[in-house]
Amino acid sequence: MKPIRLVSGFLTVGGWTMLSRILGFVRDAMILAYLGTGPAYQAFVVAFRLPNMFRRFFAEGAFNTAFVPLFAKKLEAGENAEDFASDALSGLATVLIALTAIAHLAMPWMILALASGFAGQEEFALSVEFGRITFPYILFISIAALLSGVLNATGRFAAAAAAPVLLNVMLIGGMYVGAVASGIDVATALIWTIPLAGVGQMLLVWRAAARAGLRIRFKRPRFTPELKELLRIAVPAALAGGVVQVNLLVGQQVASYFDRAVGWLFAADRLYQLPLGVVGIAIGIVLLPDLSRRLKAGDVAGSRDALSRAAEMSLMLTMPAAVALVVIPLPLVSVLFERGAITPEDTRAIALAVAVYGLGLPAFVMQKILQPLYFARSDTRTPFRFALWAMAVNAVLAVGLAPVIGWIATALATTVAGWTMMVMLHFGARPMGEAVRFDDRFRRRIVRITIAALLMGAALLPAWWLLTPWLQLAGLRFAALGLLVTWGAVVYFGVGHLIGAFRLSDLRRAMRRG
Repeated sequence: MKPIRLVSGFLTVGGWTMLSRILGFVRDAMILAYLGTGPAYQAFVVAFRLPNMFRRFFAEGAFNTAFVPLFAKKLEAGENAEDFASDALSGLATVLIALTAIAHLAMPWMILALASGFAGQEEFALSVEFGRITFPYILFISIAALLSGVLNATGRFAAAAAAPVLLNVMLIGGMYVGAVASGIDVATALIWTIPLAGVGQMLLVWRAAARAGLRIRFKRPRFTPELKELLRIAVPAALAGGVVQVNLLVGQQVASYFDRAVGWLFAADRLYQLPLGVVGIAIGIVLLPDLSRRLKAGDVAGSRDALSRAAEMSLMLTMPAAVALVVIPLPLVSVLFERGAITPEDTRAIALAVAVYGLGLPAFVMQKILQPLYFARSDTRTPFRFALWAMAVNAVLAVGLAPVIGWIATALATTVAGWTMMVMLHFGARPMGEAVRFDDRFRRRIVRITIAALLMGAALLPAWWLLTPWLQLAGLRFAALGLLVTWGAVVYFGVGHLIGAFRLSDLRRAMRRG
């Protein structure tokens, strides 16, 4: 077996994801500055979330969760993996073309299902219009995701990880055109750029697959035994993904009855998605094909080591990020987002949601580590059962607490449901044997990582108070925030190194081993 270089693969995906998230901050800051949190922004949030919801099923979600392990195992066994991928591509495209046509006709009802609080308001008509424009994005990005899965399974991560960078570059460019061109408003330019960016992402990974010698092509759709097996695995995963989307739907429905809350939660979501994307998603993308290959080869020790190192690296980077989101959300949000049409009231509300999401960040990341244990064994039914319990927790808390604590109940319910799901995934994996046991090194280091992160949080508070005057000055606020973040990093990595939470030499050795 030719091993996938787990750590270097993570750094490739994580590096591109970091660039994408940085550009995403620029994009989101521009959107908020131009649109504020008014009707156009609320409509954009709902319309953009609509194709992204379906993307969780057909792109990097249920379909690819089932497809990647099957493709990787066929590749490892020397079976006809490329024909399998071509059949999957053709079947996926056929389904999505039909879905896009149906969605165009049913858009008003779909918007009501997403945000019934918009009914009778300006946001509703805008959401319907924007939703019809953006929905074709799901077709292009799902094709791109399937091709990305093929590349990831062969150990090629760069092009797939770079595709979201192209999306953000195009959206930033589209807004700039809308801002400077006469007769085009920023919201319209932004919305029309979304499907165009989907085409760009699809072409990028298609070219990368072709250059890698992978002959994936459209063909007449046919229901082969391999696709039947793919559907058998994908349908429970789709149901599990549907549960996650129901959680989002419940949260957005609750938020739509509070003025501007949909926009506040979306902005907060963008901030906590930075560490989640860079760490959790990157590790998950690399870990799933690696575990699938090791299981096919019967490499129990290698599977355990891959899992432990993935979790160790993820939490090493996630814990300080989570503490920072909880301790200093206000300076983060004010410096990154408060300009143009964004008010101090918006900043305070977004910061509150960021802190609540930060409490759940380690759980969200660990889900990305634990789910491949099931998916690599083609077990999508067990995560589905767990997701149902998490959905119940989310719905009860979001709906039940909203009359008591208002719109923030949505964020709190998301965080509690995230921890619920993580705990069930952890204990549910125990019957899988030694391959899913975290090793002694991980158990020692996770305690020390947590201590280092908490001490960093304690050091951030007085630094924030000292830097407050500079954080409020237009010419110095970015430098002051950079100084605050740098201080936190110095404390965390310094303390962590002293107490043995991590060693830089371990990272260098892991990269050399692959």
